[in-house]
Amino acid sequence: MIRGRAVPATRHMQPTRIPGATRRPIDQLLSPIQSFFKVGAAGGILLMACTVIALVWANSAWADSYHHLWHEVRFRIGTDGLYLEKTLGHWVNDGLMAVFFFVVGLEIKRELLVGELATLRKAAVPIVAAIGGIAAPALLFVALNAGEGGDLRGWAVPTATDIAFAIGILALLGSRVPIGLKVFLTALAIVDDIGAVLIIAVFYTSGIDVVALAISGGLLAVMVGFNRLHVRSPLAYFIVGALMWIAVLKSGVHATIAGVLAAFTVPARVRIDAADFTAFGRGVLDRFAAKGDDRADLMTNAERQRLVHGLEKGCEHIQPPLLRLEHALHPWSSFLVMPVFALANAGVHLQGDVLDALLSPVSLGVAVGLVAGKQIGVTLATWLAVRMGWGSLPENTTWRQIYGASWLAGIGFTMSMFIAGLGFGTGDTLEEAKMGILAGSLVAGTVGFLLLRSGAPTTPAASEGEGDAAGDPSPMREPG
Repeated sequence: MIRGRAVPATRHMQPTRIPGATRRPIDQLLSPIQSFFKVGAAGGILLMACTVIALVWANSAWADSYHHLWHEVRFRIGTDGLYLEKTLGHWVNDGLMAVFFFVVGLEIKRELLVGELATLRKAAVPIVAAIGGIAAPALLFVALNAGEGGDLRGWAVPTATDIAFAIGILALLGSRVPIGLKVFLTALAIVDDIGAVLIIAVFYTSGIDVVALAISGGLLAVMVGFNRLHVRSPLAYFIVGALMWIAVLKSGVHATIAGVLAAFTVPARVRIDAADFTAFGRGVLDRFAAKGDDRADLMTNAERQRLVHGLEKGCEHIQPPLLRLEHALHPWSSFLVMPVFALANAGVHLQGDVLDALLSPVSLGVAVGLVAGKQIGVTLATWLAVRMGWGSLPENTTWRQIYGASWLAGIGFTMSMFIAGLGFGTGDTLEEAKMGILAGSLVAGTVGFLLLRSGAPTTPAASEGEGDAAGDPSPMREPG
């Protein structure tokens, strides 16, 4: 039976350990590493480690090698007459980050279909909070850069929230943070991501190549056609999506926008419902049990092999391609793309008078925007939304915890670094912006952690199943 329903992601995407499965020496060797990557804060920890490595590297005796690797080493893809040639840093920011934005697009679509943004009542408070958290930092930056020596190109830099760091800190706090607050902050960050994508598309787009843009629009239409025709193969979307990425890159619109647009075309429908899948699975397993000796090698039993392949096909039909891709790509985004991005972009060269650089209009505007703008904008906007009756506070969540989360929203590392690069290109102004990002994010994260840590632990029922060290092994973002 074919169904056309979009389904939510389950909280525990990883299967339980299979009874009787042999535990080999390599499993024991890799177990500590696998346990680390299952910790909710693992992505943030790795991102922080790469940030520190980049800072140390860029200010060590090997600083020249850092600059040479990311800004002078060039790679070419393609053949003479039809090729792309960019520095390694550009490949990271334009190419590798497209994967990050593709995952962001998948998450946005999921939240709009079945998540915390699926209904206006559920979405109202985080949407208003995110708008406040975007507007207030931008206004503070403009106020500090409107005079002599300022640079208004970076107005959007402090508007972003880094979900990996923010949710990572919440995971470290464990039961002190109610699940409602994690859902609220995640929904806020998703809306923040939507705002960042729109800002990049509208305000950080250079001259437009109409032909290339038309080609990219045609390729997007092909992917929409795939969706309408119920094409479920990830390979089809990958091939056309890669071509669209090249066309968008050539058009003058930032190429990472292609990742978000491509993600929105990935189907979110199942082909069979839960009841049909249960009946089908039981039937296959019953026939599997009747078609041979359990002690015999599966490779010698063609009928059992056919049944196993059929069960695999049934598993594909019960899982929407959107969830399968999100589940498959999220670890790559969290543990490869973002850490490499940090290595390539966080290496601020601290030379001369660091204090003067931190007090420059750009650096000060970014830091004040992240530290003061986010907490003021998010808290006041949330209060306004609740006061106007548009929604209510998350369950078991206090205003003190909302205020603590508003500080965590001031961690703007990944997206802020990305927008700073688009706004300032290269040079001293970019370095000043990065210093503001690092300083502001450090202060915001530290104060937010301390505020939430000083609160009373929530009840076990409120925190059960959370993605901390002892909880959810799924690599997907909350709420998954």
